[in-house]
Amino acid sequence: MNITKSKTEYLRRMLIILMIFMVPLTLFSCKSKKESEPSKVKTIDDLPGAVIGVQLGTTGDIFVSDYEKEGSTIERYNKAADAVQALKLGKIDCVVIDKAPADAFVKINSDLSILEENFAVEEYAICISKENPELREKLNSAIAKLKADGTLDSIISNYIGDSTKGKSPYISPENVDRSNGTLNIATNATFEPYEYIEKGEIIGIDIDIARAICDILGMSLEIQDIEFDSIINAVQSGKADVGVSGMTVTEDRLKSIDFTDSYTTATQVIIVRNGSGAANVSLKEKFENNFIEDDRWKYITDGVLVTLEISFFAVLIGVVLGFLIAILRSTCDKTGRFKLLNLILKAYLTIIRGTPTMVQLLIIYYVIFASTNVDKVFVAVIAFGLNSSAYIAEIVRSGIMSVDAGQFEAGRSLGFNYAQTMRYFILPQAFKNVLPALCNEFIVLIKETSISGYIGIMDLTRGGDYIRSRTYEAFMPLIAVALVYLVIVVVLTSLVSRLEKRLKNNEK
Repeated sequence: MNITKSKTEYLRRMLIILMIFMVPLTLFSCKSKKESEPSKVKTIDDLPGAVIGVQLGTTGDIFVSDYEKEGSTIERYNKAADAVQALKLGKIDCVVIDKAPADAFVKINSDLSILEENFAVEEYAICISKENPELREKLNSAIAKLKADGTLDSIISNYIGDSTKGKSPYISPENVDRSNGTLNIATNATFEPYEYIEKGEIIGIDIDIARAICDILGMSLEIQDIEFDSIINAVQSGKADVGVSGMTVTEDRLKSIDFTDSYTTATQVIIVRNGSGAANVSLKEKFENNFIEDDRWKYITDGVLVTLEISFFAVLIGVVLGFLIAILRSTCDKTGRFKLLNLILKAYLTIIRGTPTMVQLLIIYYVIFASTNVDKVFVAVIAFGLNSSAYIAEIVRSGIMSVDAGQFEAGRSLGFNYAQTMRYFILPQAFKNVLPALCNEFIVLIKETSISGYIGIMDLTRGGDYIRSRTYEAFMPLIAVALVYLVIVVVLTSLVSRLEKRLKNNEK
């Protein structure tokens, strides 16, 4: 009972500390914001020489690339919400984006406007592997049926249009036979109204269309939420059957991927600052909008659990594999044995330590596990565990080599064999010597897991991204995520410090 009370009191104190940090930082952020100035972009003719924001990999990105030759600077962001936030802060002059999400952005940002002149017109379709023509024909047949019976128009009007919005939600028929398998779709749920998250569920025009298609084809629907620029890779590698994320058919994309027939027409528009200044919102309202409304705080708490899960099991793999590599390499250094194995291990360490962690994560997910639908958390654990093992191996090896050679000789003189001497004499001393370095590696590992979102894992950082994509407020979600990471690191550092003190006391 006392233990439970102490844990509750500890959590209560940590929440108070978070709020103490949050309030002054938020007040400072509000005071430091400058009055919004109108964008210099008034028409399409003003784009040459301007700083243009786009979402990476979108058709907007493709269309504006030509302006780089005319002196424009293109700023590419992983999420459209990030581009809009940069526009609000005056870091860029405009954002080129699809009209429907642009309307959603402008609706809750009074300091932004959409230019009347459309930038481009495009057709949306579902991307599918060139190696799956049979599924493409089935999808085309289903899309044609949805167009013919008016279901497609009904779905779109339910999300777009002030007079029709919310009046025709799509409802799947009862008792649908779903014996034809599962349709696995890849999307990027930051593109309202086509795909976005509301109350913890991915919804939108594209999602309802996918549901309607599955109802016609007799299939179950499975949704993967990943980065937009990873959708085509997911389809090509077989991680997803199709990509449904407001994707436009372009000549460049057709070189590597196929598309169904178009299901809707969209326009690219330009968002600019209108100079009116953002509406004044109180600190309380900001906090409620970011964390209380729609239970958005759950994105943070759920993300923390996933981050800790990945970190814990990755650390186990890193420690076990790292110690094993360190022992084998140090054995070679001391005895000259395992030379061939030592060369292989050196190559492994060079490759792992010489390439970015994110690249390793993507290779393991899209290449090594390309043909299997293995759990993404498992993939992340393997990727981060292998990465960490390389650094732990060198840390432990340096600790082993730092132990005086006389210690090894003393153990052998007492009748212990090599393995026993290593186990009872060398490794305990080496562990105490490298404990601070190991702690630093664990801290780095926890923070590195923040890239898990690139393969669609809902970790702590991605939880903050979800909040930003719905509230278009960067400061509070980012500070909340940063403070949670800080608390985790402080707790871990405290535990390691206690362990160090206990080990020193045992020496007395």
